[in-house]
Amino acid sequence: MKKHHNTIAIGILVTGLTLAGCSNVLDEVNRQTYTPGYFQTQAGVESGITSLYANLRYYWGNGYWLIANETGTDEYTYGHGGNENDLPIDMSGKGALNATNCRADVLWNVAFTDINTASGVLENGASIGVSEAMLSEAHFFRALDYFELVQTFGGVPLDLGSGQLKFNTASVRTSKRNTVPEVYTKAIFPDLLTAITHLPDKGRVTGGVTKTAARLVLSKAYLTYGWWLQNPNGIPTYPECDRTDPDGHTASWYFQQAYDIAITAIKNPGAFTLQPSFYQVNVGTNDRNAEILLYADHTQSSNYYDGGTNFDWGNGNSPGNFARWMCRWDYTFLESSSHPVKWTKFRSVQRQAVQGKDRPWKEMATPIEVMTKTFKEKTFDSRFDGTFAYQFRGNWELSGANSDANGNANVAYNANMLPINAEDSVLTFIDDDAILGSIVYPVKGAINAAGDGTSAAGYSNVGGGVLPGRADWVIGAHGISRYAYLNNWKNGIYRTGDKGLGKPNGDSPRPYPVLKLSELYFIAAEAAVKGATTESGYTARDLVNVIRARAGKWTYDNNRQREKIVDHSAKMVATTPATITIDYLLDERSREFFGEGYRWWDLVRTQTWATKAATYTICGLQAGDHTPQTITRTITKDHYLRPIPQGQIDALQMSAAEKTTYQNPAYR
Repeated sequence: MKKHHNTIAIGILVTGLTLAGCSNVLDEVNRQTYTPGYFQTQAGVESGITSLYANLRYYWGNGYWLIANETGTDEYTYGHGGNENDLPIDMSGKGALNATNCRADVLWNVAFTDINTASGVLENGASIGVSEAMLSEAHFFRALDYFELVQTFGGVPLDLGSGQLKFNTASVRTSKRNTVPEVYTKAIFPDLLTAITHLPDKGRVTGGVTKTAARLVLSKAYLTYGWWLQNPNGIPTYPECDRTDPDGHTASWYFQQAYDIAITAIKNPGAFTLQPSFYQVNVGTNDRNAEILLYADHTQSSNYYDGGTNFDWGNGNSPGNFARWMCRWDYTFLESSSHPVKWTKFRSVQRQAVQGKDRPWKEMATPIEVMTKTFKEKTFDSRFDGTFAYQFRGNWELSGANSDANGNANVAYNANMLPINAEDSVLTFIDDDAILGSIVYPVKGAINAAGDGTSAAGYSNVGGGVLPGRADWVIGAHGISRYAYLNNWKNGIYRTGDKGLGKPNGDSPRPYPVLKLSELYFIAAEAAVKGATTESGYTARDLVNVIRARAGKWTYDNNRQREKIVDHSAKMVATTPATITIDYLLDERSREFFGEGYRWWDLVRTQTWATKAATYTICGLQAGDHTPQTITRTITKDHYLRPIPQGQIDALQMSAAEKTTYQNPAYR
């Protein structure tokens, strides 16, 4: 798994894209070369803007970027297939996180190219008659890139070689990092305010940015900067500077602005709306729905127009959408019997191009607490069922296994030698508090109902246990391990036109969500908790309850694969605490946005990473290990910034002392 390092010493770097003159979608055109003068044409400016959308695919949907923002938090640790991309960032003693192995380089290597492209668009667009609305798309993306960078690395350069926020066409190998307040007040806030003024309520093209998207990013940037100014836990910043606002505002002022802008967006969402149920937000058949404000788009119709991705067999490279592979355990080792008396094993669950059941790279595992604490409530709250594949159903007939001459599935025999049919559950992860100790797991060296003693993997081949009367193998919540854990269903593959098992090993043609309307409710609620004066009907509890009420509305039982029309919204609202705290909001955020790539930023913003993710429990690496271990992470205050990538440091033509100073202190 090769890593590629780029530098911010860039000239004109835009991809081969342009806008079709009479289309409402972004079309791509093959162009071999670009010169700075190309940005002085209408086609060049439009091509640059289109590239800003296309370049979202180079990190949103990239599995290594998902690792960088999820592993080491309370949502994920490393799995059975963990390697140097996963182990150090878990902060649990499996190697030191450094400038070479931290995969936040994925963002760094994309963002400055985007920023320079956006600056080129803005410097040239107005003079050739490009509308303010279209130019505001470049303002939006430049601000988004800088906001993502400053959250991740601290202060970053505003001058790429030709002056602050200027389009650079020269090769420059020196760099100076600006401070955090400078990045916010000179770049992020002005660009987003301009974008809000001129962007339309409805996107210029399908998936185009809008006032609502800009309001979301600005409200979140104000919220984040307010926390930075307040600094309740004494987290250091870099480059070092006073925590005073150049514009003279206080943290409270920024919290109020965050609340006000988020509420404005909630009241005036334009073409956007919350989906009726949580399931409908994330199911592949409803992609690009009206809750998604921005997504890294893909198309199944053409590998070429998808940026050269491979839908047959992907290799884990951008712009392919392969993030889902990281958080899959290898359920394809599951075995059942084709004979009702003598155990005659065969693989009963195959890779398939459907959500939750595709290619497993086994790099990211869910700790036990995800099932026992974060998603403890599963009866009324639909989000556990709508987030995870926790039931693994047979599909052996699609591979020809245990089938008759006509390809029809024969009956299989599973736990307790009970019969199952294709599409029945072969293995289920279950809550085990009430039955702790009742599950019979296989034991190496001992014959029992779950195995013949040959190995701890047992008859199921993955360490599945048995309960009396159940035909499916079971793993209790406290038996979740680095080997077998909850698969993320939300980010799974969805394709149309596939037959049989389809193409589960290729890049996913699904769009990858970047911004959701639902997050505005959390931003406003968090600002309210931080002291913003609220409007009637829009208190922190009111806002959270909009999301919790929706979570109580079931439209489909995802893991049981059947319609379920049940409304538990009243129960969900009634059980919301009277007083909303930051800790509660973080738990709700996890339930709503689990595994989507926001978690590390959320914990860093609220300065709770070292407490929320300090310890976790999980069982070991091998099939059949069901002994929970408590793991302690070492997260220092200096770790609240990621390292500047080593490739960037090496490319700088500066003295050794200057290069050392350029790097964040924890990684020198």
